[in-house]
Amino acid sequence: MDMLDRKTFEGWMRRIMERLDRQDELIAALTGKERKPEKEVKLLDGERLFDNQDLCLLLQVSKRSLQRYRSIGVLPYHMLRHKTYYKESDVLVFITEHVKEFRKEDVERYKARIQTPI
Repeated sequence: MDMLDRKTFEGWMRRIMERLDRQDELIAALTGKERKPEKEVKLLDGERLFDNQDLCLLLQVSKRSLQRYRSIGVLPYHMLRHKTYYKESDVLVFITEHVKEFRKEDVERYKARIQTPI
């Protein structure tokens, strides 16, 4: 079983985000509505922060799962004004150390899905 390396994963995530942005622009153009401004990106020490909702969507897990990861100490977090945030670097470390279910076949399937036009 081949593991997914960090550089490849980050490249895929970048392509996915670019594709989603293009789809948003296309939908806005077709509906005649202006695109809403993106959510303000919060930074801590110059590093992007994810809140619970962002991380749940990114990792495809529930809020309870995030709480469990925090409780057992595998996912570092920061509390700012009674809200939980996660540093991007901590999230990447968590993914590389704890998400080992990627197989080569899955990776190829994801690549094909990303590269096919809408």
